[in-house]
Amino acid sequence: MHDESKMPARAGVYITRVSKSYGTSSGDTVEALRPVSLDIEPGEFVALIGPSGCGKSTLLNIVAGFEAPSAGTVQVDGERVTRPDIRRGMVFQQYALFPWLSVRDNVAFGLRQKGVPRGEREAIAQRYLDLVGLSEFGDARPDALSGGMKQRVALARVFATEPGTILMDEPFGALDALTRGFLQQELLRIWREHRKTVLLVTHSVQEALFLATRVVVMTSRPGRIKLDQRIELPYPRTVATPGFRDYEATILEALDDELRKTYGTAPAMVSD
Repeated sequence: MHDESKMPARAGVYITRVSKSYGTSSGDTVEALRPVSLDIEPGEFVALIGPSGCGKSTLLNIVAGFEAPSAGTVQVDGERVTRPDIRRGMVFQQYALFPWLSVRDNVAFGLRQKGVPRGEREAIAQRYLDLVGLSEFGDARPDALSGGMKQRVALARVFATEPGTILMDEPFGALDALTRGFLQQELLRIWREHRKTVLLVTHSVQEALFLATRVVVMTSRPGRIKLDQRIELPYPRTVATPGFRDYEATILEALDDELRKTYGTAPAMVSD
């Protein structure tokens, strides 16, 4: 356990004894997170998985600065997190695009907030649209795009601002299996090229294993870390990759008791 006051400023994400409780309208208190500590080194791709309601999205929102912890601290790239910051890019499940802006202007939105001149931000936006295979859709509106294309725009928008850390809350959960598989590969390609630090919340064991360098399993509420498993498999990965099923079995075993606590039985958090 580390004392943040004595830590040198360093890159990466450092979650130190973070807990979170909420008051209810009836006056009760709900404990969402029990002290959680997690160190994520620069360039790591960490997947966070656990039963519904275990606090994984709450933890992600605390790292993003959208919520404050009840206790504990989060330090990202040497600074304590107290509010949202464009240096931490967030990708949501529901895209969060501005329907009144063109695709190009959506991608350039964060750059505009940073004060980047118009010509430069349009050039950067176009470069990232090229990167995600949407070079011909810059002038389109988001409502003209499929769900998978909208999520590619969301990825381009986050990467365009060049944040050091990417936070993703089940970004592919609403997509069909084929589109999800395609975007997983796109994300992996971009991550391997740019080596950002990524923290991904997912409900899919296989998605976690396809993408992450580490898989962190959380307990049922109040959320705590039950397993922190480094994934020593080469990319690209498939279910046929030697060792894949062994890791899958280890993670599912860690989840089994927590799923029983949540659902009364253990519905398979399996693999898509």
